Formats: sequence, C-alpha cells, structure tokens
Amino acid sequence: MRDMLQPLFRLPRRHKRTIQLLVDCVLIAVSFLLAMLLRLENWAPLTEPRTWAALLVMIPLSLAIYIRLGFYRAVIRYLGHKAIRAVFIGVTVSALSLPLASYLFALGIPRSVPFIYAMLALLTIGGVRFGLRALYLRSQIRHKPRVVIYGAGSAGRQLSVSLSHGQEYLPIAFVDDAASLQNTYIEGLKVYPPRQLGYLADTYGAERVLLAMPSASRGRRREILAELEPQGFPVQTIPGVADMVTGRARISEVRDVAVEDLLGRDPVPPNPALMDANIRGKVVMVTGAGGSIGSELCRQILRHAPRRLLLLELSEFGLYSIEQELRRIAEAEGLDVSIKALLGSVQHRQRMATVMKAFDVNTVYHAAAYKHVPMVEHNVVEGVRNNVFGTLATAHAAIAARVETFVLVSTDKAVRPTNVMGTSKRLAELICQAFADRRSGTRFCMVRFGNVLGSSGSVVPLFREQIQSGGPITVTHPEITRYFMTIPEAAQLVIQAGAMARGGDVFVLDMGEPVKIAELARQMVRLSGLKVRDERHPDGDIAIAYSGLRPGEKLYEELLVGDDVSPTSHPRVMTAQEVYWEWPKLEGYLDRLFEACRNFHHDGIRELLLEAPTAYRPQGEIVDLVWSEKQRRDAEARPAPAAVTRLRPALERQG
Repeated sequence: MRDMLQPLFRLPRRHKRTIQLLVDCVLIAVSFLLAMLLRLENWAPLTEPRTWAALLVMIPLSLAIYIRLGFYRAVIRYLGHKAIRAVFIGVTVSALSLPLASYLFALGIPRSVPFIYAMLALLTIGGVRFGLRALYLRSQIRHKPRVVIYGAGSAGRQLSVSLSHGQEYLPIAFVDDAASLQNTYIEGLKVYPPRQLGYLADTYGAERVLLAMPSASRGRRREILAELEPQGFPVQTIPGVADMVTGRARISEVRDVAVEDLLGRDPVPPNPALMDANIRGKVVMVTGAGGSIGSELCRQILRHAPRRLLLLELSEFGLYSIEQELRRIAEAEGLDVSIKALLGSVQHRQRMATVMKAFDVNTVYHAAAYKHVPMVEHNVVEGVRNNVFGTLATAHAAIAARVETFVLVSTDKAVRPTNVMGTSKRLAELICQAFADRRSGTRFCMVRFGNVLGSSGSVVPLFREQIQSGGPITVTHPEITRYFMTIPEAAQLVIQAGAMARGGDVFVLDMGEPVKIAELARQMVRLSGLKVRDERHPDGDIAIAYSGLRPGEKLYEELLVGDDVSPTSHPRVMTAQEVYWEWPKLEGYLDRLFEACRNFHHDGIRELLLEAPTAYRPQGEIVDLVWSEKQRRDAEARPAPAAVTRLRPALERQG
C-alpha cells in the first residue's frame, strides 16, 4: 500500500487538485443518484431528464462551494478537525442547493432526497479523504520508531501532535509523575506512571523517551534523568522555553540531552544593576572576542545597551564570525549599538593603547588567552608571551587610556598549577594585582572559574562523537575530576563580578560540585540507550579507554590558593585574598622572563616560572616541541666518546 500511495502523494499540487475535483464530480453524482434510487426504490430516475438537469446545476455549484471553503488547499495526509468541519459545511450547502435547483427549474425532486444525499455525500466525499489519510498514516507507522513522551503538559501535547504529522517518530504513550494525569487519555494516548516504561517497551515496542518538560528546572531534569538512566532507554529532549520563544527552535526539534541537565545546576537570575554597571551607555572592549568565553561576553554585553562594543581578535575568521552574529542579533532585537571589529594581538601594547584612546574605552574584559593545557605545554614561549605579556601590554594600555575597569578572565588552573598554561594565567593575575596596588585610576580585578561546557577542547562534544562512532570513549584517568559551568552562566557571572570590584579583587565563582569525567562518560552512554563495555559487562556497546594524563594535566582542579575567602552580595561569587608581588619586584622578574622567551631559553623559562609566587609544580620534563627537537638534534650531533670511537670499526665488522 505504501508503494501504491507514494506516487500519488508525490504529484505536483495542481495535479492533485485536478484529481480531487474530478473525483468529487463522480462522488457528488453517485451520492445524488443513490439518494434518488433509495427514495424512489427503482431505476427510473436514471432515465429521467430532471435527474441529469439537477446534476448539471448541483455539481458546478457544489464544486464552487468546496473551492470557496478551501477544500482543495488542504493536504490530505494532514487533515484535522478543521477539515471535518469544512466537509460538513460543504456537503450541507451542497444538499441545500438541491431544493433550490428543484424550485427554480421545476425539477420535482422529492423533499427527502437532499437529506439522503447529505448523508451519502458525507460518507463518500469525507470518507475518501479520511480513508486516504488513514492509509497514509498506517503505512508510515510501520516505519517510525515508537517513542514515549515524558511530560503530559502543554509541551508534551504539542510535541505529540507535531510528531503525529511528521515522519521521524510515532508517539505511543505519555509518562508523567502527576497522579491526577495517570490513566487518563491525552491526544488519544494513555498517560502511564514512569515505573511502567518497561511495560511499554515490552508490550508496545517503545524504543526511546522524549523529555517534554522545557520549563522544568535543571535540578528536576537531573532527577528525571537519574530515574531513566538505569532503564536503558535512549533519552532525548525538546528545546528550552527561551529557544522556542525567541524562534531559535521549534518544539518538534528533538535533541540529545544537554550535559547541563546531567549536572543539574540551576543558574541564579542575574542582578540587573550589576549587569548594567560597567556596560550600559559605556564603551566596552572584549579581547579574544571570537573565543568561547569572549563571544558569549559579547552577546550578553550587546543586550545591555553599551554605547559601543569593540571586538578585538587575532583570528580573522573568528572576528568575522562573531561580528556577523552580533549584527544579526542587534537587527533582530532592535538594539542600537555601534559594533566595531578590530584585528590585533593583545601583545602589541601600542596598538592596544591607540585603540583604547581612540574609542575612549570605559571597560575592558580581557578574555584573550591560550587555554588548552597540552597545546601550551608544547608551545611554551608563545603561551607565556600571549598569556603573560599580552595581559601586561593590555593592562599598560588600559592605564594609559584611563580605562575605568579592567576585568581579567582567569581559570582554576591558575591555582597550584602543574602546567605552563595555569602558571601563565596566575602570572597574569599577579600583574593585575600589582597594578591595582599602584592605584593608577583603573580598577583591576580577576574572575577565576573552572571548565565551561561547549568551549573549545570540551570533552562533551568529543564524547558524543565517540559514542556515535561506536567508541571507545577516551578518558585520561579513572579518577580525573573537573568543575563545570555553562558558558552563558560563566559570562554572566564575570560581568557581575567585575561590577563589584574595588581594585585588586580575585573573584572565585561557585562552580558547584566537581564531576568525575569517567562517570560523566558512563551517563552519556546510558542515556544514549547503550551499555558500557567493561570487565563486568563484556557484551556492552561502548568501551571507556584510559589514555593517561596528558602533559601538565592534574587529576583535581582547585579554585583557591588559600582558605581566605569571603562571600559577596552575589550567592555564586566569592572573593579571595591571595599573595602577590608589588610592582617594582614583579617588573624586574618580568624583564628576565621576557629575555628568556626572546632567546627561547626553555630551561630558563621553567626556572623563572618556579621562582614566582605561583606554587608551580611541574610533573615532568619540558615537552615544548621546538625545545625537544633541538635537544634531539644536539644529541645526534654530539661527538661519541673516545672508547666508542675506537671500538666502532670492530663493531661494524661484527655487524
């Protein structure tokens, strides 16, 4: 049947309308002739001129009525309640045209015929349409995966209707915690308690669960996912309320479960006064504007009405991408903000100072940095230059341009670092602390937080790709633990922390509970409807492979150097008092570090990093790629010891 219907449904719209018109002509005629036959109980009407005269009047009039009612604009496979009403009205008006035609043309049609005709026409004209629709849907059902919708609220009902007309999934039941809804029927589907998911799988072939609770808190979603995870169903979700309201997504767009739902951390509503303090009506500059944190800072800053927003980025493509995105947002939301895209490196002090003075910058969010731990470990000189001397140049420029507020975006890897990246970020903090101590007129503060979901190098998209390709999932160590936060929440808290700065503050964001990466990987596997393959479950689907800690990587990250931490007016932002060097001492140190970088003295750089008050504790030898290659070539060029030289001819003869 599916093969017979497909050519019909693929025809162009005008051909389908022509077919419908011709079929309706036949159905009207057949319904009228049968009505006459049933009323008069003989075949005589078929030979009478009045019968055919009535048809000549009624068919064009009925078709005109159907066209007016939009019969032929409706798509048969998507017919609904409105189509039933249109068929009823059309047939009723068509039936009423019979006595009118009989009176005007003296046809003598019996008075009961219009009633009989109406019933027959409803069965034929309506029946053919809904019969075709039923056949089409029946043919589709066999090819659709069967799903259960978790949540029988308005979002669940809309999703059910949308999926019923789509080709992706077939909803077979609702599941809801509310006892008042259980065992009722919504959109023709029964509502079950969550404990009966196994029954739905065994009895009706349910293959996955669609979570339709877009307005539920992340804490509640986490509880639901924890309940569903052991049952082995693939779990997907619909977009959040904000995405649907703004038009960024439709309710029928089913997505994989977001990791923020697994973490269950609900964001705190932002304080409008703190969000506006350093932004509204001011000239704001974001360095590293094309990065994951920098770009989100730009999006949020744009919506708080700065006078100007300056985007500074070294990557031409990154700068172009964020500029175009911000212009689209500004146009769509009617935001009158001047956006300026500036190419440049934060290491060029004169460029930075010239830009800040030219645009009279009020606030700088310094997010430009190299953040990938192994990458910086393999490129030490560039990592130090960008993270340390880039911050130094930008801070000098901010002072020279009389910038009001300078906010450094830092990292938890700056606390007791085991890698060059973390140490370079701690040195950047020391620079801001020293400048704040000088009281130059620019307020310096630092905001320190952990990993953000979805940033470059994030494990989450990597795990998804590995699950889709059949595994294994690669985790560096069974015990490795990290703090996580969403990019929007991190950017929001950076802005609010900067507004609370008095000068020299080290702000630490409340990252919630740390997450064990291996357990996160297992949850993602189970929520994909798969099983983890290990020694206890050798028949599982996805294995987890442990690759070993990468250069400079720690098992656990920390947010504080010491215990001297104080709360602020924001529940997710704390402030810490930490050791630093005053500027004269730090300046001499930075001069020596700059010389070591300029001469590519990697061993000298390491010694200097150990000397600073950063608590740097490297875990292995220098692994910089240039330094390693140079060491290898120097070793090959080094002359062999004399004893080996004398023995070499004999060894060669033996070999």
